[in-house]
Amino acid sequence: MTTLSKGANLQVEAASVRVVLGWRPGPGVPDLDASALLLAGGGRVRSDGDFVFYNQPVHASGAVRHLGKRPGADALEVNLAALEPGVERVALCASADGGTFGRVPGLHLLLLDAGSGVELVRFEMTAGPETAFVSGELYRRAGVWKFRAVGQGYASGLAGLATDFGITVDDAPAPVATAPASVPAPAPAPATVPAPAAAPVPAPVPAPAPAPAVRMVKGEERLPEDMRGRLSLRKQQVAVSLGKNGAAGVTARVVLVLDASGSMSALYSRGTVASVVERMAAVAAQLDDDGEMQAWTFATNPARLPDLAVGDLPEWLRLHVRVGQMSLFGRRKAPRGLLPGQVDMREVGFQNEEQKVIAEVRAYVRDHPAAAPTLVLFFSDGGVYRNAEIERELREAVEEPVFWQFVGLGRAGFGVLERFDTMPGRRVDNVGFFAVDDIDRLSDAELYDRLLSEFPSWLGEARRAGILR
Repeated sequence: MTTLSKGANLQVEAASVRVVLGWRPGPGVPDLDASALLLAGGGRVRSDGDFVFYNQPVHASGAVRHLGKRPGADALEVNLAALEPGVERVALCASADGGTFGRVPGLHLLLLDAGSGVELVRFEMTAGPETAFVSGELYRRAGVWKFRAVGQGYASGLAGLATDFGITVDDAPAPVATAPASVPAPAPAPATVPAPAAAPVPAPVPAPAPAPAVRMVKGEERLPEDMRGRLSLRKQQVAVSLGKNGAAGVTARVVLVLDASGSMSALYSRGTVASVVERMAAVAAQLDDDGEMQAWTFATNPARLPDLAVGDLPEWLRLHVRVGQMSLFGRRKAPRGLLPGQVDMREVGFQNEEQKVIAEVRAYVRDHPAAAPTLVLFFSDGGVYRNAEIERELREAVEEPVFWQFVGLGRAGFGVLERFDTMPGRRVDNVGFFAVDDIDRLSDAELYDRLLSEFPSWLGEARRAGILR
């Protein structure tokens, strides 16, 4: 059996799987209910029939079933081979009755081969004030099914989770003896899923709220029109993702760190890194008062990049990271044609030495104190091998006003970064990690939800610990 950390993924070889949500029941422990949402290409349900739960236990296709509950466990079965071609993801969800997920000990998810009963994956989860949870997802990629450990909670409860997937909850509970009401197709209005009968119903979902307030930053007006439009929508999505976790209106200094090791060359060449930079600029534009990011690149050695101001976005990466020199590692010829602020990639090197850039960013934060906390967005395609040195740096950083959010690009080994969520001996959890096979295919909503899911929790922990004022 494989134990996964939050954000990690694994190919699923079994044709049919059983998904078991587990916990330790006891006095005062909320009861949990497992459910599943079958999602089409836009990440939304197609109708009320795509919601499988104890009051609607079998999907029309027969591919997803709610198997029933026993003390401390609730189970679903998903026949991957029988899922309709239009279903791209199955979100594995849960709701808490009588309290929050933070009061549930031993919260975990098991994935088993439904045929043999062999345990394939175990995912240990931690939670806080959430009353609804997406524990994991099964998703189809290039004809192959995979499982991703998500661990995303919703402090806004079932209503917040439902909104994310294009569904709403009825204003009043349906009578116990009444079958779920029919729901219109999701276009143009979102589908309506009835609240489970005989279960407490969350507060009614209000009419669509105005778009969250976004910050306008200097230089936006200089952006090309299409880029300005994307930035505006992305800032709104950042605000939505923060609001889901009770961090609406929070400010932070944002630091960007970009892997420039040899294996990253293709991601630079095909524009993936440029897209990442543009999407992260929206995070800084919404979180940072001046809308700027400090930035580093690294491989064998770190290199400080010029600050990224929103107005410089179209040309910033091209001007300051000399991507073409990645093929010149090992040569000793003098660099030609370097512009001011441009990095000579031969000085950066080609292998992964994350601990050096972590130390340099820590030193910068110490030397440039700020009233707001610092959020480091750290992108790497793996190959992590300096595990002891990286762990030492990040453990020492626990007492600093910095949250480190690592994003793994691809499937390479990410070493100690994957284990920090469950690593003991720290006053607060100052590190988040998730990996994604192809970040270009990840929607802005899903990317920002993952990117900002743990930062708000750290803010609360760090304030209680006296790390933040």
